[in-house]
Order: sequence, then C-alpha cells, then structure tokens
Amino acid sequence: MGLLQDLAARLAIPGLPDWTGPLALLVLLLVGLAYLLMPFSVFGVKGRLESIEAQLDELQGELRLLTMRLADAPRRGTVTDDWVDLPQRSSRMAMPEPVLRATPPVPPPAAWPDTSRRGRAEPRLD
Repeated sequence: MGLLQDLAARLAIPGLPDWTGPLALLVLLLVGLAYLLMPFSVFGVKGRLESIEAQLDELQGELRLLTMRLADAPRRGTVTDDWVDLPQRSSRMAMPEPVLRATPPVPPPAAWPDTSRRGRAEPRLD
C-alpha cells in the first residue's frame, strides 16, 4: 500500500489532485495497447482498398474488351460509296445563281428630315 502511494505521489501533476497522474498514465497505456492490438481492417482501410482494386480490375477488363472490338471491327466504306447525286433542274425552272460577294453590300446614307419648311419644332398654341 505504501508503494502505491509513493508511485502516485511521483506521478502527480502539480496543481491537481494526486490521483490524476496515475489516471493519465493508465489512459495512455490503454490507448497504446489498443493501437498495437487493432488491425487496419477495423479502421476500414483494408476493405476500401479491396473494393477500389476490384473496380480497377473491372475497368481494365472493359478497356481490353473495347480495344479488341475496335481492332476486329470491319472497316466501313468511304463516304463516296454512299453518295447520291441531286436531281437535275429543268431548263424552265432554272433560277439564276446568287452572286457571292467578298464584302457586304453598302447601305444607303442616312436620310435626315427636312426641317426647312416647318420652321420651329415646338408645338404651337392657339
């Protein structure tokens, strides 16, 4: 009993009761023991890594399948194989081709109202 009281007095934190030092030591020992005995799968890291690895394997398999399909796919014909000519216009329905210009047409100059005849622009009172 005297040995425990002597140990408690040595571990006591100044300014606090005598029992706080051994309690802090006990808590630290329990936390350290928990970290030593707890495997990483309890934290969930192992399970998450396995699921990510499975997803990665699925994606790699799908990519391999797509590249094999693209490599074995028959080549399509060129565009000229599917070309269809437009029907020819008859001579009586022939319309002149529109003239293509390099520049847009020039608009006419702005027209200003002729104010010389009216005189003043204010309304007149009778």
